Amino acid sequence: MTFMPFAFELTGKDPQTRARLGKISTAHGTVDTPAFMPVGTQGTVKSLRPEDLLQCGAQMILGNTYHLYLRPGHETIRQLGGLHAFMNWPGPILTDSGGFQVYSLAALRKISPEGVMFRSHIDGSKHFLSPRKAVEIQEALGSDIMMCLDECTPYPATFRQTRDSLALTLQWAKACRGAKTNTHQALFGIVQGGTYPDLRRQAAEEMVPLGFDGYAVGGVSVGEPKVMMYAITDEITPLLPEEKPRYLMGVGMPEDIVYGVSRGIDLFDCVVPTRSARHGLLFTNSEKIVIKNARWREDHSPLDETCDCYTCKHYSRAYLRHLYVAGEILAMILNTIHNIRHYMRLLENIRAAVRENRFGEWEKDFLNKQR
Repeated sequence: MTFMPFAFELTGKDPQTRARLGKISTAHGTVDTPAFMPVGTQGTVKSLRPEDLLQCGAQMILGNTYHLYLRPGHETIRQLGGLHAFMNWPGPILTDSGGFQVYSLAALRKISPEGVMFRSHIDGSKHFLSPRKAVEIQEALGSDIMMCLDECTPYPATFRQTRDSLALTLQWAKACRGAKTNTHQALFGIVQGGTYPDLRRQAAEEMVPLGFDGYAVGGVSVGEPKVMMYAITDEITPLLPEEKPRYLMGVGMPEDIVYGVSRGIDLFDCVVPTRSARHGLLFTNSEKIVIKNARWREDHSPLDETCDCYTCKHYSRAYLRHLYVAGEILAMILNTIHNIRHYMRLLENIRAAVRENRFGEWEKDFLNKQR
């Protein structure tokens, strides 16, 4: 089979901000940027079929290397045709490297210069994840964009801890670059450095010459104040190559996405829309709705009059409240459809505003409504 090589084309810029339009081309289709990727940790975006995601407007989704390695196993997925065929998703997939699980499952792992020894959170079995192994797993999964193995620096961390962590991330990035064996899967480097501007700049200066297909800003949205996350984004994005896609990992809330776009970010992912939906927090253009609240008991209006999703077209707030309070599975499905579509509409509106050279004004109006 002949695969189309990965490519990125910059197609437009906003005259007032650093916002930009682009097109990512992959073996499984194209992605118009800026774009948001729903998170499909274990080969599924929780509660939704791939058909639902496509109907919501999702272009690319994210899979999790750590979880898919443990269950059902990357070799099993390879034998079954790769992750796209395994989960029946026709579009592009980005897989993380397992680096965030190194961070989030700190009690179950031990880090060395060679990689990470960890215990499975499922059965306690021991596994070793090296940079080479992280790339091997992702190549077996067949994702369109792979991420380098990195150490996600916790917050707070001392300068020395962050410096040592960054040195490891840079060492692992070089090893991942050398382990890549094909041309159609892209590999992104990850800029770490915690909340220290000097270390962030050092990370960018050492990562960019390695020649990755794209670059991510990692180690944000891990507990630091938002003002710090914004400062990191503002500082680092201009240091990343203009001709390569830029990815802000694990972000986030709608206002965080808008801020990132205004600073030149192209890709985002986060569990916020799906996790919030399962817990009954729903996003609309005017407010955030906690659907279990009694005030919606007899409200026959849709969640959002302006939304074109399946949920808003067919169901009332009163019915959605009833489903959620009754603990019905359909509540999670309908809520998730709405939240994902809300995020996709947000990115569609952003791209239209940049295309029409009015993103600066659109951003001001959006943030005023958020306040």
